[in-house]
Amino acid sequence: MNVTATAGAGEAREARMDFTGKTVLLTGGAGGLGIDTALGFAGAGAKVIVLDIRDDRGSDLLSRAAALGNGSVVYEHLDLSDQAELKRGLDRIVAEHGAVDILINNAAIYPAKPFEDFTLEEHRAVQAVNVDAHVQCAMSLLPGMRQRGWGRIINVASITFYGGWDKLFPYVSSKGALVGLTRAWAREFGQYGVTVNAVAPGAFPTDAEKIHPDPDGYTRFVLDHQALKRRGSPQDIASTMMFLASDHASFITGQTINVDGGWVMK
Repeated sequence: MNVTATAGAGEAREARMDFTGKTVLLTGGAGGLGIDTALGFAGAGAKVIVLDIRDDRGSDLLSRAAALGNGSVVYEHLDLSDQAELKRGLDRIVAEHGAVDILINNAAIYPAKPFEDFTLEEHRAVQAVNVDAHVQCAMSLLPGMRQRGWGRIINVASITFYGGWDKLFPYVSSKGALVGLTRAWAREFGQYGVTVNAVAPGAFPTDAEKIHPDPDGYTRFVLDHQALKRRGSPQDIASTMMFLASDHASFITGQTINVDGGWVMK
């Protein structure tokens, strides 16, 4: 599935950043924290290519983008758990749209249960989506960035990497891997003019919270731990992504920025 919608001004203009002429590839961009990021970049003039498997949410994203009016959003149905399919899809995307300037590795799955109830296969399935797929994205898209002498890679980690969090060991370990990849890639890719950073979101009211049986109690728990006594919004993440992708952050690389209202301070 390959669908395009026009996007533009709107809320993203508030960021006052111009990505006209830039192409962004955003994995897992059709839901959760991804939609506002996609619309933010499109609203600032970018072409945003969203990879996801949730076609209903992809259609909603395109509808919202069409109501704006400057950049564009392209939705691609690609299963990140299938590495061969992903590579073929990425090769096709580059052939159709040209080199990607900004890669945002956002997609993740997060099964939750006690450690002893997981199988090794389930652990590997999480790593395939949360880590291996993003390694493949970097492998496929780095050559274009290197040729242009400019690029941005942003990995979406998690504050769970710092705090542990029980019943999420495959997810937590995958987010730790992304922090490690951020540092390794930043060291190696800097010579090509490519910066690599990570954003570690805190607790945001998205579908991920549906694993909690007591939503109100969980909100109280979150606010008790945050320095800022409000829930975060997807726009908080979008603004951070846009900053890291902009020339304002051209001398920042290898860093992990927590966007968590002051829950974890590292």
